[in-house]
Amino acid sequence: MRIPTVALVGRPNVGKSTLFNRLVGKRISIIDDTPGVTRDRIYGDVEHRDYRFHLIDTGGIDVGEELFNKEIILQASIAIEEADVIVFVVDGKEGLTTNDYAVRDMLLKSNKNVVVAINKIDSKKSLDNIYDFYQLGFDEYIQISAEHSDGINTLLDYIVSNFNNQDDFQYDEEVIKFCVLGRPNVGKSSLVNALLNEKRVIVSDEAGTTRDTVDTPFKYNKKDYVVIDTAGIRKRGKLIERIEKYSVLRALKAIERSDVCLLIIDASQGIIEQDKHITS
Repeated sequence: MRIPTVALVGRPNVGKSTLFNRLVGKRISIIDDTPGVTRDRIYGDVEHRDYRFHLIDTGGIDVGEELFNKEIILQASIAIEEADVIVFVVDGKEGLTTNDYAVRDMLLKSNKNVVVAINKIDSKKSLDNIYDFYQLGFDEYIQISAEHSDGINTLLDYIVSNFNNQDDFQYDEEVIKFCVLGRPNVGKSSLVNALLNEKRVIVSDEAGTTRDTVDTPFKYNKKDYVVIDTAGIRKRGKLIERIEKYSVLRALKAIERSDVCLLIIDASQGIIEQDKHITS
């Protein structure tokens, strides 16, 4: 029996990762004011009123030209396909945008159960924008503030009330977790995709494409496992961007929660000092 899945979908910087962390109850997704911080699908587990479900955080969908936009849309599309319920997150403070309509069009084509979570409802300006979102054409709208936890229980109640065949959903058995580590651009994400036989994480020649740790449950010989893809770990002196610093911290935490760690080395360069540093 499977556990239901819920996907958080929306344009960049509407607070999906803040909501994800709030629902999961711990900081798994990186939060930053820079749009596009989350790129891959990030998984977590949520428990509410005797129900448990998988939660997926997705990258922000932007109709503008951007290097990773096609890959982000692909990852979001996969999450939508996996989901039993979709939470369409919008920014109540900023109001309705062209990108919101683009996300709306994707979700209408999915024929999935969608609830619109109007986030950042913590000011008069936000309240003035609420009714504009009804133009999106969905049936259910819930006002929340992920940062201040307002409306979160209402959202959770709605989510679990819409699971089909609720008696069929059971807890997963204990799974073996293993993480994939290495310095930037050695092929960690390519290996994860090859192991899973699907395009699970974004792959690019640009170093630092993976910014968050990405957990992916899978089965092998009828047993459950979780593979964790991580951000490339650089030398401490080269941790320039704040986002990259958080990414490396996530990678280090992935080591702590893994049963097995797989270190990837670039054979064309051989073992270098940074590989030794990661091993230590």
